[in-house]
Amino acid sequence: MIKVLVVEDDRVAAEAHRVYVERVAGFSVAGVVHSGADALRFCERTPVDVVLLDFYLPDTHGLTVCRALRAGGRDVDIIAVTSARDLTVIRTAVSVGVVQYLLKPFTFASLRDKLDRYARFREQAVGSGEVSGQADVDGMLATLRTPDHRSLPKGMSGETLQAVTDALAGAADGLSAAAAADLTGVSRVTARRYLEYLAENGLAKRRPHYGQVGRPEVRFYPG
Repeated sequence: MIKVLVVEDDRVAAEAHRVYVERVAGFSVAGVVHSGADALRFCERTPVDVVLLDFYLPDTHGLTVCRALRAGGRDVDIIAVTSARDLTVIRTAVSVGVVQYLLKPFTFASLRDKLDRYARFREQAVGSGEVSGQADVDGMLATLRTPDHRSLPKGMSGETLQAVTDALAGAADGLSAAAAADLTGVSRVTARRYLEYLAENGLAKRRPHYGQVGRPEVRFYPG
């Protein structure tokens, strides 16, 4: 199992990230902390493979945590989970060893894709031997850096999925395909496809809604 430390100051978001990680095969959550200092203390006493790191922490910046981990000789990888879109921050993140960069807000599918690709990279990088040539090096790095177009079915876009996900999150009484279409500006058929995708991946639940006389309407609820 790949052991993950979740570092997120927002406790609701931290719990969501913990649940997301636990749903990905091959990963387990070693701990959840809410500050940079707690993250460093945790890594000192507990073996961790990867840190899921928010950058905007109450006591310090995530990049400072990255530097401290490296200065302390901690052999841990870092996946940034942040709303920071500043190019300087992104460049610095690469220079201090961040292996993946995930922008908030994100869906479970997006995080799962990052974790799956990270796991594949670890599998290729196991051991202390040598690669046979440049193609092997390029292939290993591409596992981390190249977007995996297989993460969504053909014809589906991450932007539309995020829009439908956001609409669903704000629908306490459930969301029909027609309502999702009105909220997101896509067709009813398209909205239904995305809602079904969320349900199939455990991010939404289908329930019949009995209203007026006739067949019950299928509504979707946050998973």
